[in-house]
Amino acid sequence: MGWGAPLLSRMLHGPGQAGETSPVPERQSGSENPASEDRRPLEKQCSHHLYTMGQNCQRGQAVDVEPKIRPPLTEEKIDKYLYAMRLSDEILIDILTRFKKEMKNGLSRDYNPTASVKMLPTFVRSIPDGSEKGDFIALDLGGSSFRILRVQVNHEKSQNVSMESEVYDTPENIVHGSGSQLFDHVAECLGDFMEKRKIKDKKLPVGFTFSFPCRQSKIDEAVLITWTKRFKASGVEGADVVKLLNKAIKKRGDYDANIVAVVNDTVGTMMTCGYDDQQCEVGLIIGTGTNACYMEELRHIDLVEGDEGRMCINTEWGAFGDDGSLEDIRTEFDRELDRGSLNPGKQLFEKMVSGMYMGELVRLILVKMAKESLLFEGRITPELLTRGKFTTSDVAAIETGWELSPDRRWYQAYMRCTQDTHRDKEGVQNAKEILTRLGVEPSHDDCVSVQHVCTIVSFRSANLVAATLGAILNRLRDNKGTPRLRTTVGVDGSLYKMHPQYSRRFHKTLRRLVPDSDVRFLLSESGSGKGAAMVTAVAYRLAEQHRQIEETLSHFRLSKQALMEVKKKLRSEMEMGLRKETNSRATVKMLPSYVRSIPDGTEHGDFLALDLGGTNFRVLLVKIRSGKKRTVEMHNKIYSIPLEIMQGTGDELFDHIVSCISDFLDYMGIKGPRMPLGFTFSFPCKQTSLDCGILITWTKGFKATDCVGHDVATLLRDAVKRREEFDLDVVAVVNDTVGTMMTCAYEEPSCEIGLIVGTGSNACYMEEMKNVEMVEGNQGQMCINMEWGAFGDNGCLDDIRTDFDKVVDEYSLNSGKQRFEKMISGMYLGEIVRNILIDFTKKGFLFRGQISEPLKTRGIFETKFLSQIESDRLALLQVRAILQQLGLNSTCDDSILVKTVCGVVSKRAAQLCGAGMAAVVEKIRENRGLDHLNVTVGVDGTLYKLHPHFSRIMHQTVKELSPKCTVSFLLSEDGSGKGAALITAVGVRLRGDPTNA
Repeated sequence: MGWGAPLLSRMLHGPGQAGETSPVPERQSGSENPASEDRRPLEKQCSHHLYTMGQNCQRGQAVDVEPKIRPPLTEEKIDKYLYAMRLSDEILIDILTRFKKEMKNGLSRDYNPTASVKMLPTFVRSIPDGSEKGDFIALDLGGSSFRILRVQVNHEKSQNVSMESEVYDTPENIVHGSGSQLFDHVAECLGDFMEKRKIKDKKLPVGFTFSFPCRQSKIDEAVLITWTKRFKASGVEGADVVKLLNKAIKKRGDYDANIVAVVNDTVGTMMTCGYDDQQCEVGLIIGTGTNACYMEELRHIDLVEGDEGRMCINTEWGAFGDDGSLEDIRTEFDRELDRGSLNPGKQLFEKMVSGMYMGELVRLILVKMAKESLLFEGRITPELLTRGKFTTSDVAAIETGWELSPDRRWYQAYMRCTQDTHRDKEGVQNAKEILTRLGVEPSHDDCVSVQHVCTIVSFRSANLVAATLGAILNRLRDNKGTPRLRTTVGVDGSLYKMHPQYSRRFHKTLRRLVPDSDVRFLLSESGSGKGAAMVTAVAYRLAEQHRQIEETLSHFRLSKQALMEVKKKLRSEMEMGLRKETNSRATVKMLPSYVRSIPDGTEHGDFLALDLGGTNFRVLLVKIRSGKKRTVEMHNKIYSIPLEIMQGTGDELFDHIVSCISDFLDYMGIKGPRMPLGFTFSFPCKQTSLDCGILITWTKGFKATDCVGHDVATLLRDAVKRREEFDLDVVAVVNDTVGTMMTCAYEEPSCEIGLIVGTGSNACYMEEMKNVEMVEGNQGQMCINMEWGAFGDNGCLDDIRTDFDKVVDEYSLNSGKQRFEKMISGMYLGEIVRNILIDFTKKGFLFRGQISEPLKTRGIFETKFLSQIESDRLALLQVRAILQQLGLNSTCDDSILVKTVCGVVSKRAAQLCGAGMAAVVEKIRENRGLDHLNVTVGVDGTLYKLHPHFSRIMHQTVKELSPKCTVSFLLSEDGSGKGAALITAVGVRLRGDPTNA
């Protein structure tokens, strides 16, 4: 068998081109001169090569698998026909880079209007998760026929999907007619389909696969940008196809349809495969037309509001090159084909690669070669000159058995030469029949040459699609920040499925271009139809989930009216706590602190401060200097309090505290002189004087016995005496909230309110003595420690408490107490979130319905995780990483929902805190009879300091609920320590102690 008339290696191989993009062997170095080539028949060359290989193997020499085949070379001018269609890997990587840039432009708000690759948002935000169920209708319009499917999904039977479908013709007069004709035809077919199945009265949800470039602003709307393929129906471009179809259905009047989703066939393919493989995040069509879609990070999609989660982007890559960016690789045949198409200048990439145009490209090449007498002895027939007479299915038939690659070229050449295998003979025979049909009377050599042409054209298509898909894979890898991508591509299309060599060539080129990606290709079954049903099923699932989720979370969303009611109730509770006759039954105890003055700047001396309020205990030495340059110098040491001591006896607790003080005095070298001490004791106390605080109740996990009802200053003094090492002058028992106010007041005299929002929560403020009925005297002011954490313990907040609040309260150490604190403080917010997540997981909304052991563990979801998860700087991948640390394997959708839950819970906490603060500032304003109050709040606490949104939401709530007050917030620096020392210093100053004046 000869190599055929003039289609020879120089035509197919330019100098320096190498690799698997080449369908025939390359000339070896040293044989550029045709005279030096081996002119023996190919059969003898192959036989000699095989014999030489055997001899070399016997000698232990390396075998060169590339044969020294020298096909005869004649008429080298043939090079100009197809050399431009051969693309090296270097060129393909350049195309990959160009397409990646086009994708970025399409996603950008600034560049999208002029971008050729439109990167259209589909508003498909989630792939199937396997829990979809229901009965759906799918319409599939966009290919050579129109299909209607009924898809029934039952997730309880191993993701069972049953389908029945019917194909309807779309005549040319409808395809090229008016839009109303087209959609009347679709409505008529849908009516016929439903009538046959007796489902006209069911109003089943409909998914509409509309495989043309559309701009969407929601999932059930699609405005046609431009027709492609063979469609040209008038009056549709620029219109919403859902409205047009609904209008046609309404005009019939014999049935109704609920069109839930419009999708592109590529998206449908991805969704179909995503039902079977949840790693599928790319859809690819290589058929009559070509396109791809993939799941893009929402933060990169400028045209859609929001930055959480992902959305499927329909690239519409068929238009790649419409701006001229591919002119350097387009050939004269591409340009001629484009000129004769229905849409000249558009879809240029699609015209180089898709099945609709591949046969026509080959025909144009054959016509020119015949004109120059390179084929068919120059015969040109009317059939050969007729557009559409040579189809892509003809290309596939001719290429049967025809494949050359570097590792098998010599072997396949040998097989063709010596055995003429059945598959190769079949391809040549097919070529003969197809060419005979065109009337050109081909010789055997003509048939082999045409086989070469088909191979080069289809090979170029596979290479170009590999380059553009490679750009998508690179973008996915970059988005995920992973060095190696593992993903699944759902693929459909007649060219990919039916061409005997296409998929293998395509996969091989892709592996070379993106070696850092492991890609599984999953062939779609009824992708565009079933996929539309899947999108509809997902939309239905998400809509129902969204409804249930919103119903649950709505109880955490407080209206302004509800917040005003909280403010009003707290004002009422404050009044009850201040009055002698109602104080005993008040939940908000409004405890006098006996701090009657804020610092005036004359405080001076060295003071000890103790800070007990959590699992860590601090001892501090605070040196306060007055004068022109006031300074506060602090030294401190932190000690832990073991759980067994927190929940042991009172003596054990205070002996541990004194032991820590002794260690600190030794550490500082100051054990000896009797020093004044301020004791920050961050638990509800009833004070009868500045240096006496009777514990009302333990909070924050403390349970030490024999303390409630006792003076904590006396308990401390007794423990010092038991140790018999040193003595202390306990000047003040201080609440941490009061300490915070005093610290800020030292810097800002207008500070008259203290607020703590950390592990616990509380507030204090300067009240007029005339209103403090629990203390004698009417002159001046006194700081009131509100102990507002107990607000609601009488049931007054039950209307806004949720089932989750009740569960958290029930399992807490002090059930029924500190209910307001349990809704707003850092100790409990994470636990509220955890209980919501458990509920959502049970309902199948999270973590695939699997409740992990970590999620069952109380306290695992610390409030610090809320702050991290809600950070604006954190991408969802980082949210997933945080959840992974907690043993929670989450999807992207899981991460979005977890973030939403965290946001709702923390926002309610900030709003409730703001409502409480609004009540306080209004009380001060009314006390003083002011039309407008300017006041500063000293604030401390990890939740306020570290949460990314808490402070902003709280400030905004205060502003909305108390419009007659201008409230500034000053962050406290070490209020519980420095504040205790300042209160002690003020106490020493006020009692006139000459040694510490």
